[in-house]
Amino acid sequence: MYGVALPGHFVVGFGSPDAYGKPEQVLADPFNGGRLLSTDDAEQLVAQASGGRLNPSLLTAADPLNIMLRILNNIRAWAAARSERSHVALWALELSLLLPAHPARLRYERAQLLVERGDFLAGARGLDEYAEVVASIEPTTAERVRLEARAARAKLN
Repeated sequence: MYGVALPGHFVVGFGSPDAYGKPEQVLADPFNGGRLLSTDDAEQLVAQASGGRLNPSLLTAADPLNIMLRILNNIRAWAAARSERSHVALWALELSLLLPAHPARLRYERAQLLVERGDFLAGARGLDEYAEVVASIEPTTAERVRLEARAARAKLN
């Protein structure tokens, strides 16, 4: 048994991950009552989520850190729809940032969330740090983020 990180949907695989389309691999959808998925079902999930096709390489066992990041992303998405749960979103972001590999954009999201929660100084520091990370790759974005940091500091007055 292993996690399979399809684009936009996480499923569970049983059997050999090298047996794409053969009876030696079975996929189940844990978010739909454990419903077994046919190859056509998996192809449809991928098409709906990404517009792409199901590549057999997508059906391999997911890396445990990737699984953890996806779980934390789901928690953040749940909390983002509930402003009274911003502390949960912040907790999930902070845990995500502890993982050895994470998208740099999470630093930006954390800083924005701190500003939204009224921690203007910590949020501005986080925005400045993110701007430094992206400055060499996306100077326009870095400048926009620095302006956001300045605006956050101005809210201290």
